[in-house]
Amino acid sequence: MNTRRVLALALLIAAASLPAQDSSKVAAKGAVGDALEKAAAARNLKKISQRFDPTFKKYTKRYFGPAFDWRYFKAQGFAESGLKPTATSWVGARGIMQLMPSTYQEIASHRPEFGPIDQPEWNIAAGIMHDRYLWDLWRKDIDDGERHHFMFASYNAGEGTITRALGVARQNGGLAAWSSIELIAPTVHRWRYSETLGYVRRIDSTYARLTGVP
Repeated sequence: MNTRRVLALALLIAAASLPAQDSSKVAAKGAVGDALEKAAAARNLKKISQRFDPTFKKYTKRYFGPAFDWRYFKAQGFAESGLKPTATSWVGARGIMQLMPSTYQEIASHRPEFGPIDQPEWNIAAGIMHDRYLWDLWRKDIDDGERHHFMFASYNAGEGTITRALGVARQNGGLAAWSSIELIAPTVHRWRYSETLGYVRRIDSTYARLTGVP
């Protein structure tokens, strides 16, 4: 009797242990699968993030010269669209650099080689070309070390808005620096300043990641 009880108890214990062993195997397989998926996603993200690098390099060199860091415009592309060629905003801006069709048409009218707005190469080229116009616009008033902030802010909010903000900053004793614009932004009328300030910060933080600068 005691032997049968011991045998039955042993069988119950063995049976009870089987699901636990199966579950641990499933969990282990699931963990491995998750790790593989994450690794694949990281590889794909890296591949996507580098896909347009030659285009950013090409048109940065063409419109800004070889000394200008092309990664500024790649960071801008991240801020605009996440580097998605098919991105379209609620106001109709399109492509990687989120250009309005009217703006693109104006730019393309001076560059007959430019194709449709939705082609990544021409969208990036037009965006950087527009940046060059804004860069030159701030040449007289802003030092080179600060000028990229004003260029990108103007791309987002329009040059008239940022000119008005700079005027308010100067009236309040501020310097011709982006930090002055950040301080007086809430007092500038008819400006969605939080959007523009956030936009410039996103470009700065993305650029820092791209360059490895903390």
